This record gives sequence, C-alpha cells and structure tokens, in this order.
Amino acid sequence: MQTIWLTGAEWLAVLRIGLGLWWLESWRHKDKKGWFERGTGIAWASEVAAKHRWSVVQGGFAAVVMPRPKAMAYVVVYAELALGLGLTVGLLTPIALVAALLLNLLYLVLMIHDWAEQGQNAMMALISLVGLFAMSWQTWSLDAAFGIFV
Repeated sequence: MQTIWLTGAEWLAVLRIGLGLWWLESWRHKDKKGWFERGTGIAWASEVAAKHRWSVVQGGFAAVVMPRPKAMAYVVVYAELALGLGLTVGLLTPIALVAALLLNLLYLVLMIHDWAEQGQNAMMALISLVGLFAMSWQTWSLDAAFGIFV
C-alpha cells in the first residue's frame, strides 16, 4: 500500500533502522573505558538495584550481575552494538527485535524510579514490538536480500 512517499513496508523499515541507529547512539556515547576498566555502568546500576522497590530486582541483580560485573559490562555494551548493527542493516532482525525488546524491558524495570529514562525505553520497546509483529525485516534488509526469515 502506497502512503506518503513510501509504502507501509518501507515506513516499517525506516522505523526499524531508526531503532537500530538509536541503539548505535546508545553504544557510541557510552564511556567504554569507564564501563570496562572502572566498572562505572555496573556500579551505577548496582546502586539503582539496591534501592529498588521490588525485591526480585534486588535479588536478581545481586545473583546475576554483581558476581560478574566486568563480564556484564561487556555484555551490556556489546549487546547494544550488536542490536544497533543488526537492526540498522536488517540482519537476523527478528532475533535482534526480541533481544531489543527484552533489554529495554530490563532497563525499564531497573529504572522504574527514574522517569527521565522511562519514555525512551518504553518507546524503544514499543518500536521493537511493532517491528517484530509487522515483520519489518521484509524491506531494506540483509534478511530480505539473503532470503532469511521470509
């Protein structure tokens, strides 16, 4: 269906690419030296989790993240890079969309008290959900070019 300038499928691809660029910007602006060498990102998240109103978040963070802060710093930083690249070029897009949705939901739950972050994470989660159910990888993607997930 033709809409203004682009088809509906092309607008969905624009949405997917925009989400990918958003993840790439999240990766780009991180102080990687701080995350990897000084553990600033995980230390900050640890403070947030320790004050969290839900005990499941406190316990989950203490059980999963705190025993391995350096590894988790690499997981977070490189997950954002992988999501950004995968969504921007449309490679393994359904997997990237599910992972993006889950990561944004984790960020939302962790930062339930920080309303400044809620809008960004909510919108990124919503875009991931729309992109997934609307199969946004069918246009302008390596998945479509290679016949993956058709």
